Amino acid sequence: MNSFNHDNNSSEKNILNEHQESYEKAEVDLLRDALNRNYKERLLFANRLYKIQQILSKATITHKPYTLDK
Repeated sequence: MNSFNHDNNSSEKNILNEHQESYEKAEVDLLRDALNRNYKERLLFANRLYKIQQILSKATITHKPYTLDK
């Protein structure tokens, strides 16, 4: 039973390592794509993020209390 737990733990570690490697590769790919953008594309993207940030900072969350109608 201990060997099963040991094998299971090692396989979980392998799966976690595979995911970590794929995330790191994806992150590096995104950074490479960002470096290939010109200054106008960077400015437009930053402008879009700024506008989204402004909209979200002004947003208010409203709700109606949940009532059970019988």
